[in-house]
Amino acid sequence: MKIVLLGYMASGKSSIGRRLSNLLSMNFLDLDDYISEQENMTIPAIFAQKGEVYFRTIEHKYLKEVLQKEEDFILALGGGTPCYAGNMDSVNKDKNSVSIYLKGSTPTMIDRLIRKKAKRPLVASLDDDKIPEFVAKHLFERRPFYEQAKQHISIDGKTKKEVAVEITALFNQIR
Repeated sequence: MKIVLLGYMASGKSSIGRRLSNLLSMNFLDLDDYISEQENMTIPAIFAQKGEVYFRTIEHKYLKEVLQKEEDFILALGGGTPCYAGNMDSVNKDKNSVSIYLKGSTPTMIDRLIRKKAKRPLVASLDDDKIPEFVAKHLFERRPFYEQAKQHISIDGKTKKEVAVEITALFNQIR
């Protein structure tokens, strides 16, 4: 079985995925890292040199490639991955996968992004007072895609460890 984590940036997909990897003794794969390795370029470099359309095209290609792998693993998607190229259909049609939306409220996501904005190119150049509108707009646009996930886990007020333990319990029930 594959666990596919999705959600907005700073929802903890990668860090929770790594914790799950240890708890469940499964490999962890970050789709953005996989794309970077395959393309031999960073994600920001791909966007800058080849554009978003190129990135979304290869993102879809590599997502399908990863989902076809036989082994079990935990996969963290990019924040925008579910919103393009029918990617949620690809994830949800895979009978050996369970998609999990790491759902953070708008205030939670705003708080996390303000605290970690230096590490987030999409918001790094924004003044703190502009981030709430940016996040609210993005979540409004993306939530319909995120909500197509088979499972939803609230991350509000929880540590990454608590979320990972909750997902582990859920995974053991549906396995």
